[in-house]
Amino acid sequence: MIPLEIHSNYSMLRGTIRIDDLIEKAKEYKYHSVPLTDLNGMYGSVHFAKKALEAGINPIIGTVLDDPSNDSIYAVLLAKNNYGYSRICHLITQRKLNNDFSLVKALSYETKDFFIITPSFELLSKLPTTPNLYAGLIPTKKKSINTRKVYEYAIQRGIKFTALHPAYFLCTEDYKLHKVLTAIRLNTNIHSIPKNALVDEGFIFKPVDELKRVWNKKPEALQTAKYISDNCRVDLSLNKYKLAHFPVPAEESSFSFLWKTVNEGFRERYNSANEEARKRLDKELFVIEELNLIDYFLIVWDIVREAKKRGMMIIGRGSAANSIVAYCLGITNVEPIKYKLYFERFLNRGRSSPPDIDIDFSWKERDEIIRYVFEKYGYDNVAMISTHVTFRARSAFREVAKAFGITDAEISKISKYIPWTNASNLPNISEMFPESKNINLKIEPWKTIINFAAKIANYPRYLSIHPGGIVITPTKVTDYTALEYTKNKGLGLIITQPDMYGIEDLGLIKIDLLSQRSLGVLRDTMRRIKAP
Repeated sequence: MIPLEIHSNYSMLRGTIRIDDLIEKAKEYKYHSVPLTDLNGMYGSVHFAKKALEAGINPIIGTVLDDPSNDSIYAVLLAKNNYGYSRICHLITQRKLNNDFSLVKALSYETKDFFIITPSFELLSKLPTTPNLYAGLIPTKKKSINTRKVYEYAIQRGIKFTALHPAYFLCTEDYKLHKVLTAIRLNTNIHSIPKNALVDEGFIFKPVDELKRVWNKKPEALQTAKYISDNCRVDLSLNKYKLAHFPVPAEESSFSFLWKTVNEGFRERYNSANEEARKRLDKELFVIEELNLIDYFLIVWDIVREAKKRGMMIIGRGSAANSIVAYCLGITNVEPIKYKLYFERFLNRGRSSPPDIDIDFSWKERDEIIRYVFEKYGYDNVAMISTHVTFRARSAFREVAKAFGITDAEISKISKYIPWTNASNLPNISEMFPESKNINLKIEPWKTIINFAAKIANYPRYLSIHPGGIVITPTKVTDYTALEYTKNKGLGLIITQPDMYGIEDLGLIKIDLLSQRSLGVLRDTMRRIKAP
């Protein structure tokens, strides 16, 4: 028996619940399953699933999906299985990318692998009655009239109903923080927030006994919620590599093709009698095969090969220089034995994170090679990786102060003395940093402002694009994660909702194709030298 709608701090300035705190509270309340249903996204779902599994809790993965024409028309979607998870990722992507997205149309077919729970009468009355459609009953005064209407309609049409208890906070005190976040989101102050923009103060993550008291007149609604939670089992296979397949000739296996390609490079790089290099090469190939990373090395090799074919200047760097395989493939140009570079620093059996090969391109040519990757592996199978822009000390202070109605001039007088540090340090900043010692933040309104600013330390603010991270998936990217535009939609850049850490936890390997301005300068210089 659990609340089936939970909004975390990944809900982009709506929910206040940190995932780690949610898991701790779930353990305290002895919940066996917990959902995460942020609005139109699954930004924190991978981190949530990872932490829940570590705590012995079944993570229920889902989202709250609304209609772009009317945000009061929405449904909670909960994945029953892995295919349901992929379907929800696909629906979120449609919602984010398509201007003509219709929630009714989207939920009118292929819904057998996820539950649909809606407290919206308008949506409920338009959806076909299916075994996975439920009327969501919300026990609050604000929703009482609508809830009664939804309940009566569900009884009339034979639609099952369930308790739907939204949770935006872990304690009542966090309602004030919700007001501050809402003001920041709407770019207004806390006294001018429209009433319909704020959620009910009772939307707190509650223990089972309290939920039983709330639902004492309709206990069957809680039983239905328990049935739903018991039938949500998604296995994301965290940290198990899910690599795209590199196309090799029909007569070759991936390993035989890698072995042949590496050995061709070995003959170019080394004297064939170099036994030390040969033994090192065989050892590395064995580890690469054992860790199922053959296709990864072939994909990176192919990108480098194509770039060289086009006359691009590139540099492979980072710990990949420790690999003789990377050296023989032409990915790096540093001979690892000569410089006593150990392969284990780059890749070893005990490494929990995937290998990381950084390839630098001229800033003028990087987009061209990225386009090649999209065209070779398919636009459905490639995506740029996001980065979650979070609140640091200055941004948290500035945004919270604006929410309290402080003018930009007053804010600037203080913020210029705030160093680039974590926002959690703000309450003690005068003691911690010499440049801040002359500002007095112990008086109002600054005291209240910095306390709120400290609470939103590291809260996601918006999504941006990773400097060079790209992911190639075995099947459609939306089978693994939802996609959306960057903050500047006009640029047309589509990115993953999880950041690089979530992508890696999913087992999808990030390839860094980075932009290096100095390589462009070097290339132009060499061309001018060679010019007649």
